Amino acid sequence: MNKFIRKINKLSILSIFILLSGCTNELDVEPGDPNAFLADDFYSDPESYREGLAGVYANLSLTGTDGADNSNIAGLDAGTSQYGRGLWNLQELPTDEAVWSWENDPGLRELNRNTWTAANVVLRGMFGRTMTSVAFANEYLRQTSESALDSRGVDNQLREEITTYRAEARFLKALAYYHMMDLFGKAPFVIVDDPVGAYQAPVYERTELFNYIESELLEIIPQLEEPLENEYARADKAAAWMLLAKMYLNAEIYTGEARYTDCIDYCEQIIAAGFSLAPDYLTLFMADNDVSAARNEIIFPLVSDGVVTQNFGPTTVAVNGQVGSVEANAADFGVSPGWNGAIRVTQEFSETMLNGSYDSDERNTLITEERSINIPDIAQRNTGYVVAKWSNLTSTGEAGSALEIVDTDFPMFRLGDVYLMYAEAHLRGGGGSLDTAVDYVNQLRQRANNPLRVSAGELSLDFLLEERMVELYWEAHRRQDLIRFNRFTGGAYNWSWKGSTPNGIAIDQNRRLYPIPGASLAANPNLTQNPGY
Repeated sequence: MNKFIRKINKLSILSIFILLSGCTNELDVEPGDPNAFLADDFYSDPESYREGLAGVYANLSLTGTDGADNSNIAGLDAGTSQYGRGLWNLQELPTDEAVWSWENDPGLRELNRNTWTAANVVLRGMFGRTMTSVAFANEYLRQTSESALDSRGVDNQLREEITTYRAEARFLKALAYYHMMDLFGKAPFVIVDDPVGAYQAPVYERTELFNYIESELLEIIPQLEEPLENEYARADKAAAWMLLAKMYLNAEIYTGEARYTDCIDYCEQIIAAGFSLAPDYLTLFMADNDVSAARNEIIFPLVSDGVVTQNFGPTTVAVNGQVGSVEANAADFGVSPGWNGAIRVTQEFSETMLNGSYDSDERNTLITEERSINIPDIAQRNTGYVVAKWSNLTSTGEAGSALEIVDTDFPMFRLGDVYLMYAEAHLRGGGGSLDTAVDYVNQLRQRANNPLRVSAGELSLDFLLEERMVELYWEAHRRQDLIRFNRFTGGAYNWSWKGSTPNGIAIDQNRRLYPIPGASLAANPNLTQNPGY
């Protein structure tokens, strides 16, 4: 594991002064640590600027100062308030890709059944965690301003390094606002110069957020490291390009304006930057995906480690959750058996995998024996098929460093998605080449040992929605994809337990956005509730 990732555990130090100076009322962040110290003391060591940046990254993985069970967001447990897990819950559980078995877990029944309200604790956790990312980034930017560096006598060589660090912090802030834009459609907009404490920030709506994120990314790209030249898990130019490409692919949803040509442009830049598909698809989801050949496909990960960067994040959830109650196959994935049967897939997901196009495809990891394809009762964990995509074993078969919290990093952005984004943006009128789009899709099928190749005449938007599911399931893309294809709300496409019925029913259009959590509305009177809630 590289040295920067080890520095992520410095959150146990860095977060103390950030939380004490942060917007504690608005973010509902609880300081509660007696070992406070001055920022100038911390930054007296030149290495601390790098450590401070690691603390900003840490909010994507860690939840507090005292291990995986600790949360620095008041009133929420570590699982509910973990960044990647919140994202995973909100992008996967309301869709056809995952069904959470234990519906007594706070907030998850409503996500399974598309019946959430503003009181949902998972929504509160994600809203709070993303805004904590904004607060952490702002504090780092305050502590690395020209005036702060002048007061500490920082030399020019270190200032050049800090310029890159600051660009990365700004990327992380933009990423947080991207997730707020996608999930909630609005956010309190807090800038570096705003006063800290109980500050009631103005609110940016979706178009304003889109414009801010776009301009911020375009401004910082020249200051970021070249693709594949930064330390693993730190943002480089390609991470910023990917975030722009994602925004442009979904721009019609966010702003009403098509930006598919821009999506194509940034996909092409990423593809030309030197990334390559992992030779074996499943190595992308194994415990050594940070050092194996899979690493060269991963553009930006969320890190997890059973010892150093412990968290109950999306990969810990996916690996443990896919262990079957019938199969008791925890050892196959390098974890303990305690989560048997937590997550299954819907009948519609299974039927897609079994429709004849993916019989020998390595992306089809369905386990079907001794199980029914449907889930008549969510509490019956022996019904519904399970999958075997994620693992806490390495690509050479060795176990991870712990048996519950996994070593597997979460590939938030990766090249396989870029290939499919290019193909979709082309079909939606963004330009590019049809032959190139077909080739990218077939490269993914070839990598998965699928003998079937798509032709130019077969490449369609419906085909790509299916192919995105097969390639990217359980990677926190599905809700966004279904919305973009107009299959999430309404009745154009129903899946098991959509709308809280076994066979699925139409749901209202307002559910394309989540409600603003009640606690956030109470903390900031500038926030207003989304329509329909």
